[in-house]
Amino acid sequence: MQARRLAARDIACRRGDRLLLRGLSFALGPGEALQLAGANGTGKSSLMRILAGLLAPIAGTVEREGAIGLLDERPALDPHLPLGQALGFWQRLDGPHDNRAADLGLAGLEDVPVRYLSTGQKKRAALARLIGQQAPLWLLDEPLNGLDTRGVALVEGLVAQHCGAGGIAVIASHQPIAVPGLARIELKDFAA
Repeated sequence: MQARRLAARDIACRRGDRLLLRGLSFALGPGEALQLAGANGTGKSSLMRILAGLLAPIAGTVEREGAIGLLDERPALDPHLPLGQALGFWQRLDGPHDNRAADLGLAGLEDVPVRYLSTGQKKRAALARLIGQQAPLWLLDEPLNGLDTRGVALVEGLVAQHCGAGGIAVIASHQPIAVPGLARIELKDFAA
């Protein structure tokens, strides 16, 4: 089994010349989930990029054990391709794992170009891509945006299943999310 761990120590982050946060630390092991909560502009997305290794912190360190799957506002699906082909592209790269597209309410949309999907459908398609990756570390940046009540419950259930199977999830959201055992960090407590 692949090792699973995500830890941040004394992270400081800035956007442009503005220091957003400093002194943030946490450690997560198998089965654990954490919500990074805060208003818009508090550094949630920047922190998620630091955790993913896409942005360097100005101070502190991040330790990762296990592959990372990132879901953010960009669904990583070619907008010109029909949904089935767009997801198929990733299945050829990630392997033939079940992406649970039918469970996500995407059945019947395989021939619809991604650009014509609703916001909620695009979010669920991005979740299908994430599930197909089989990454043990999930970084979910505002995963509830654009989802209706049923979609929110679906995301909550998927995160609970992922963690129940030993995965790790970090959820950056200003919205409440119901996941058993979810720890919470308020970014305002680390504002610079």
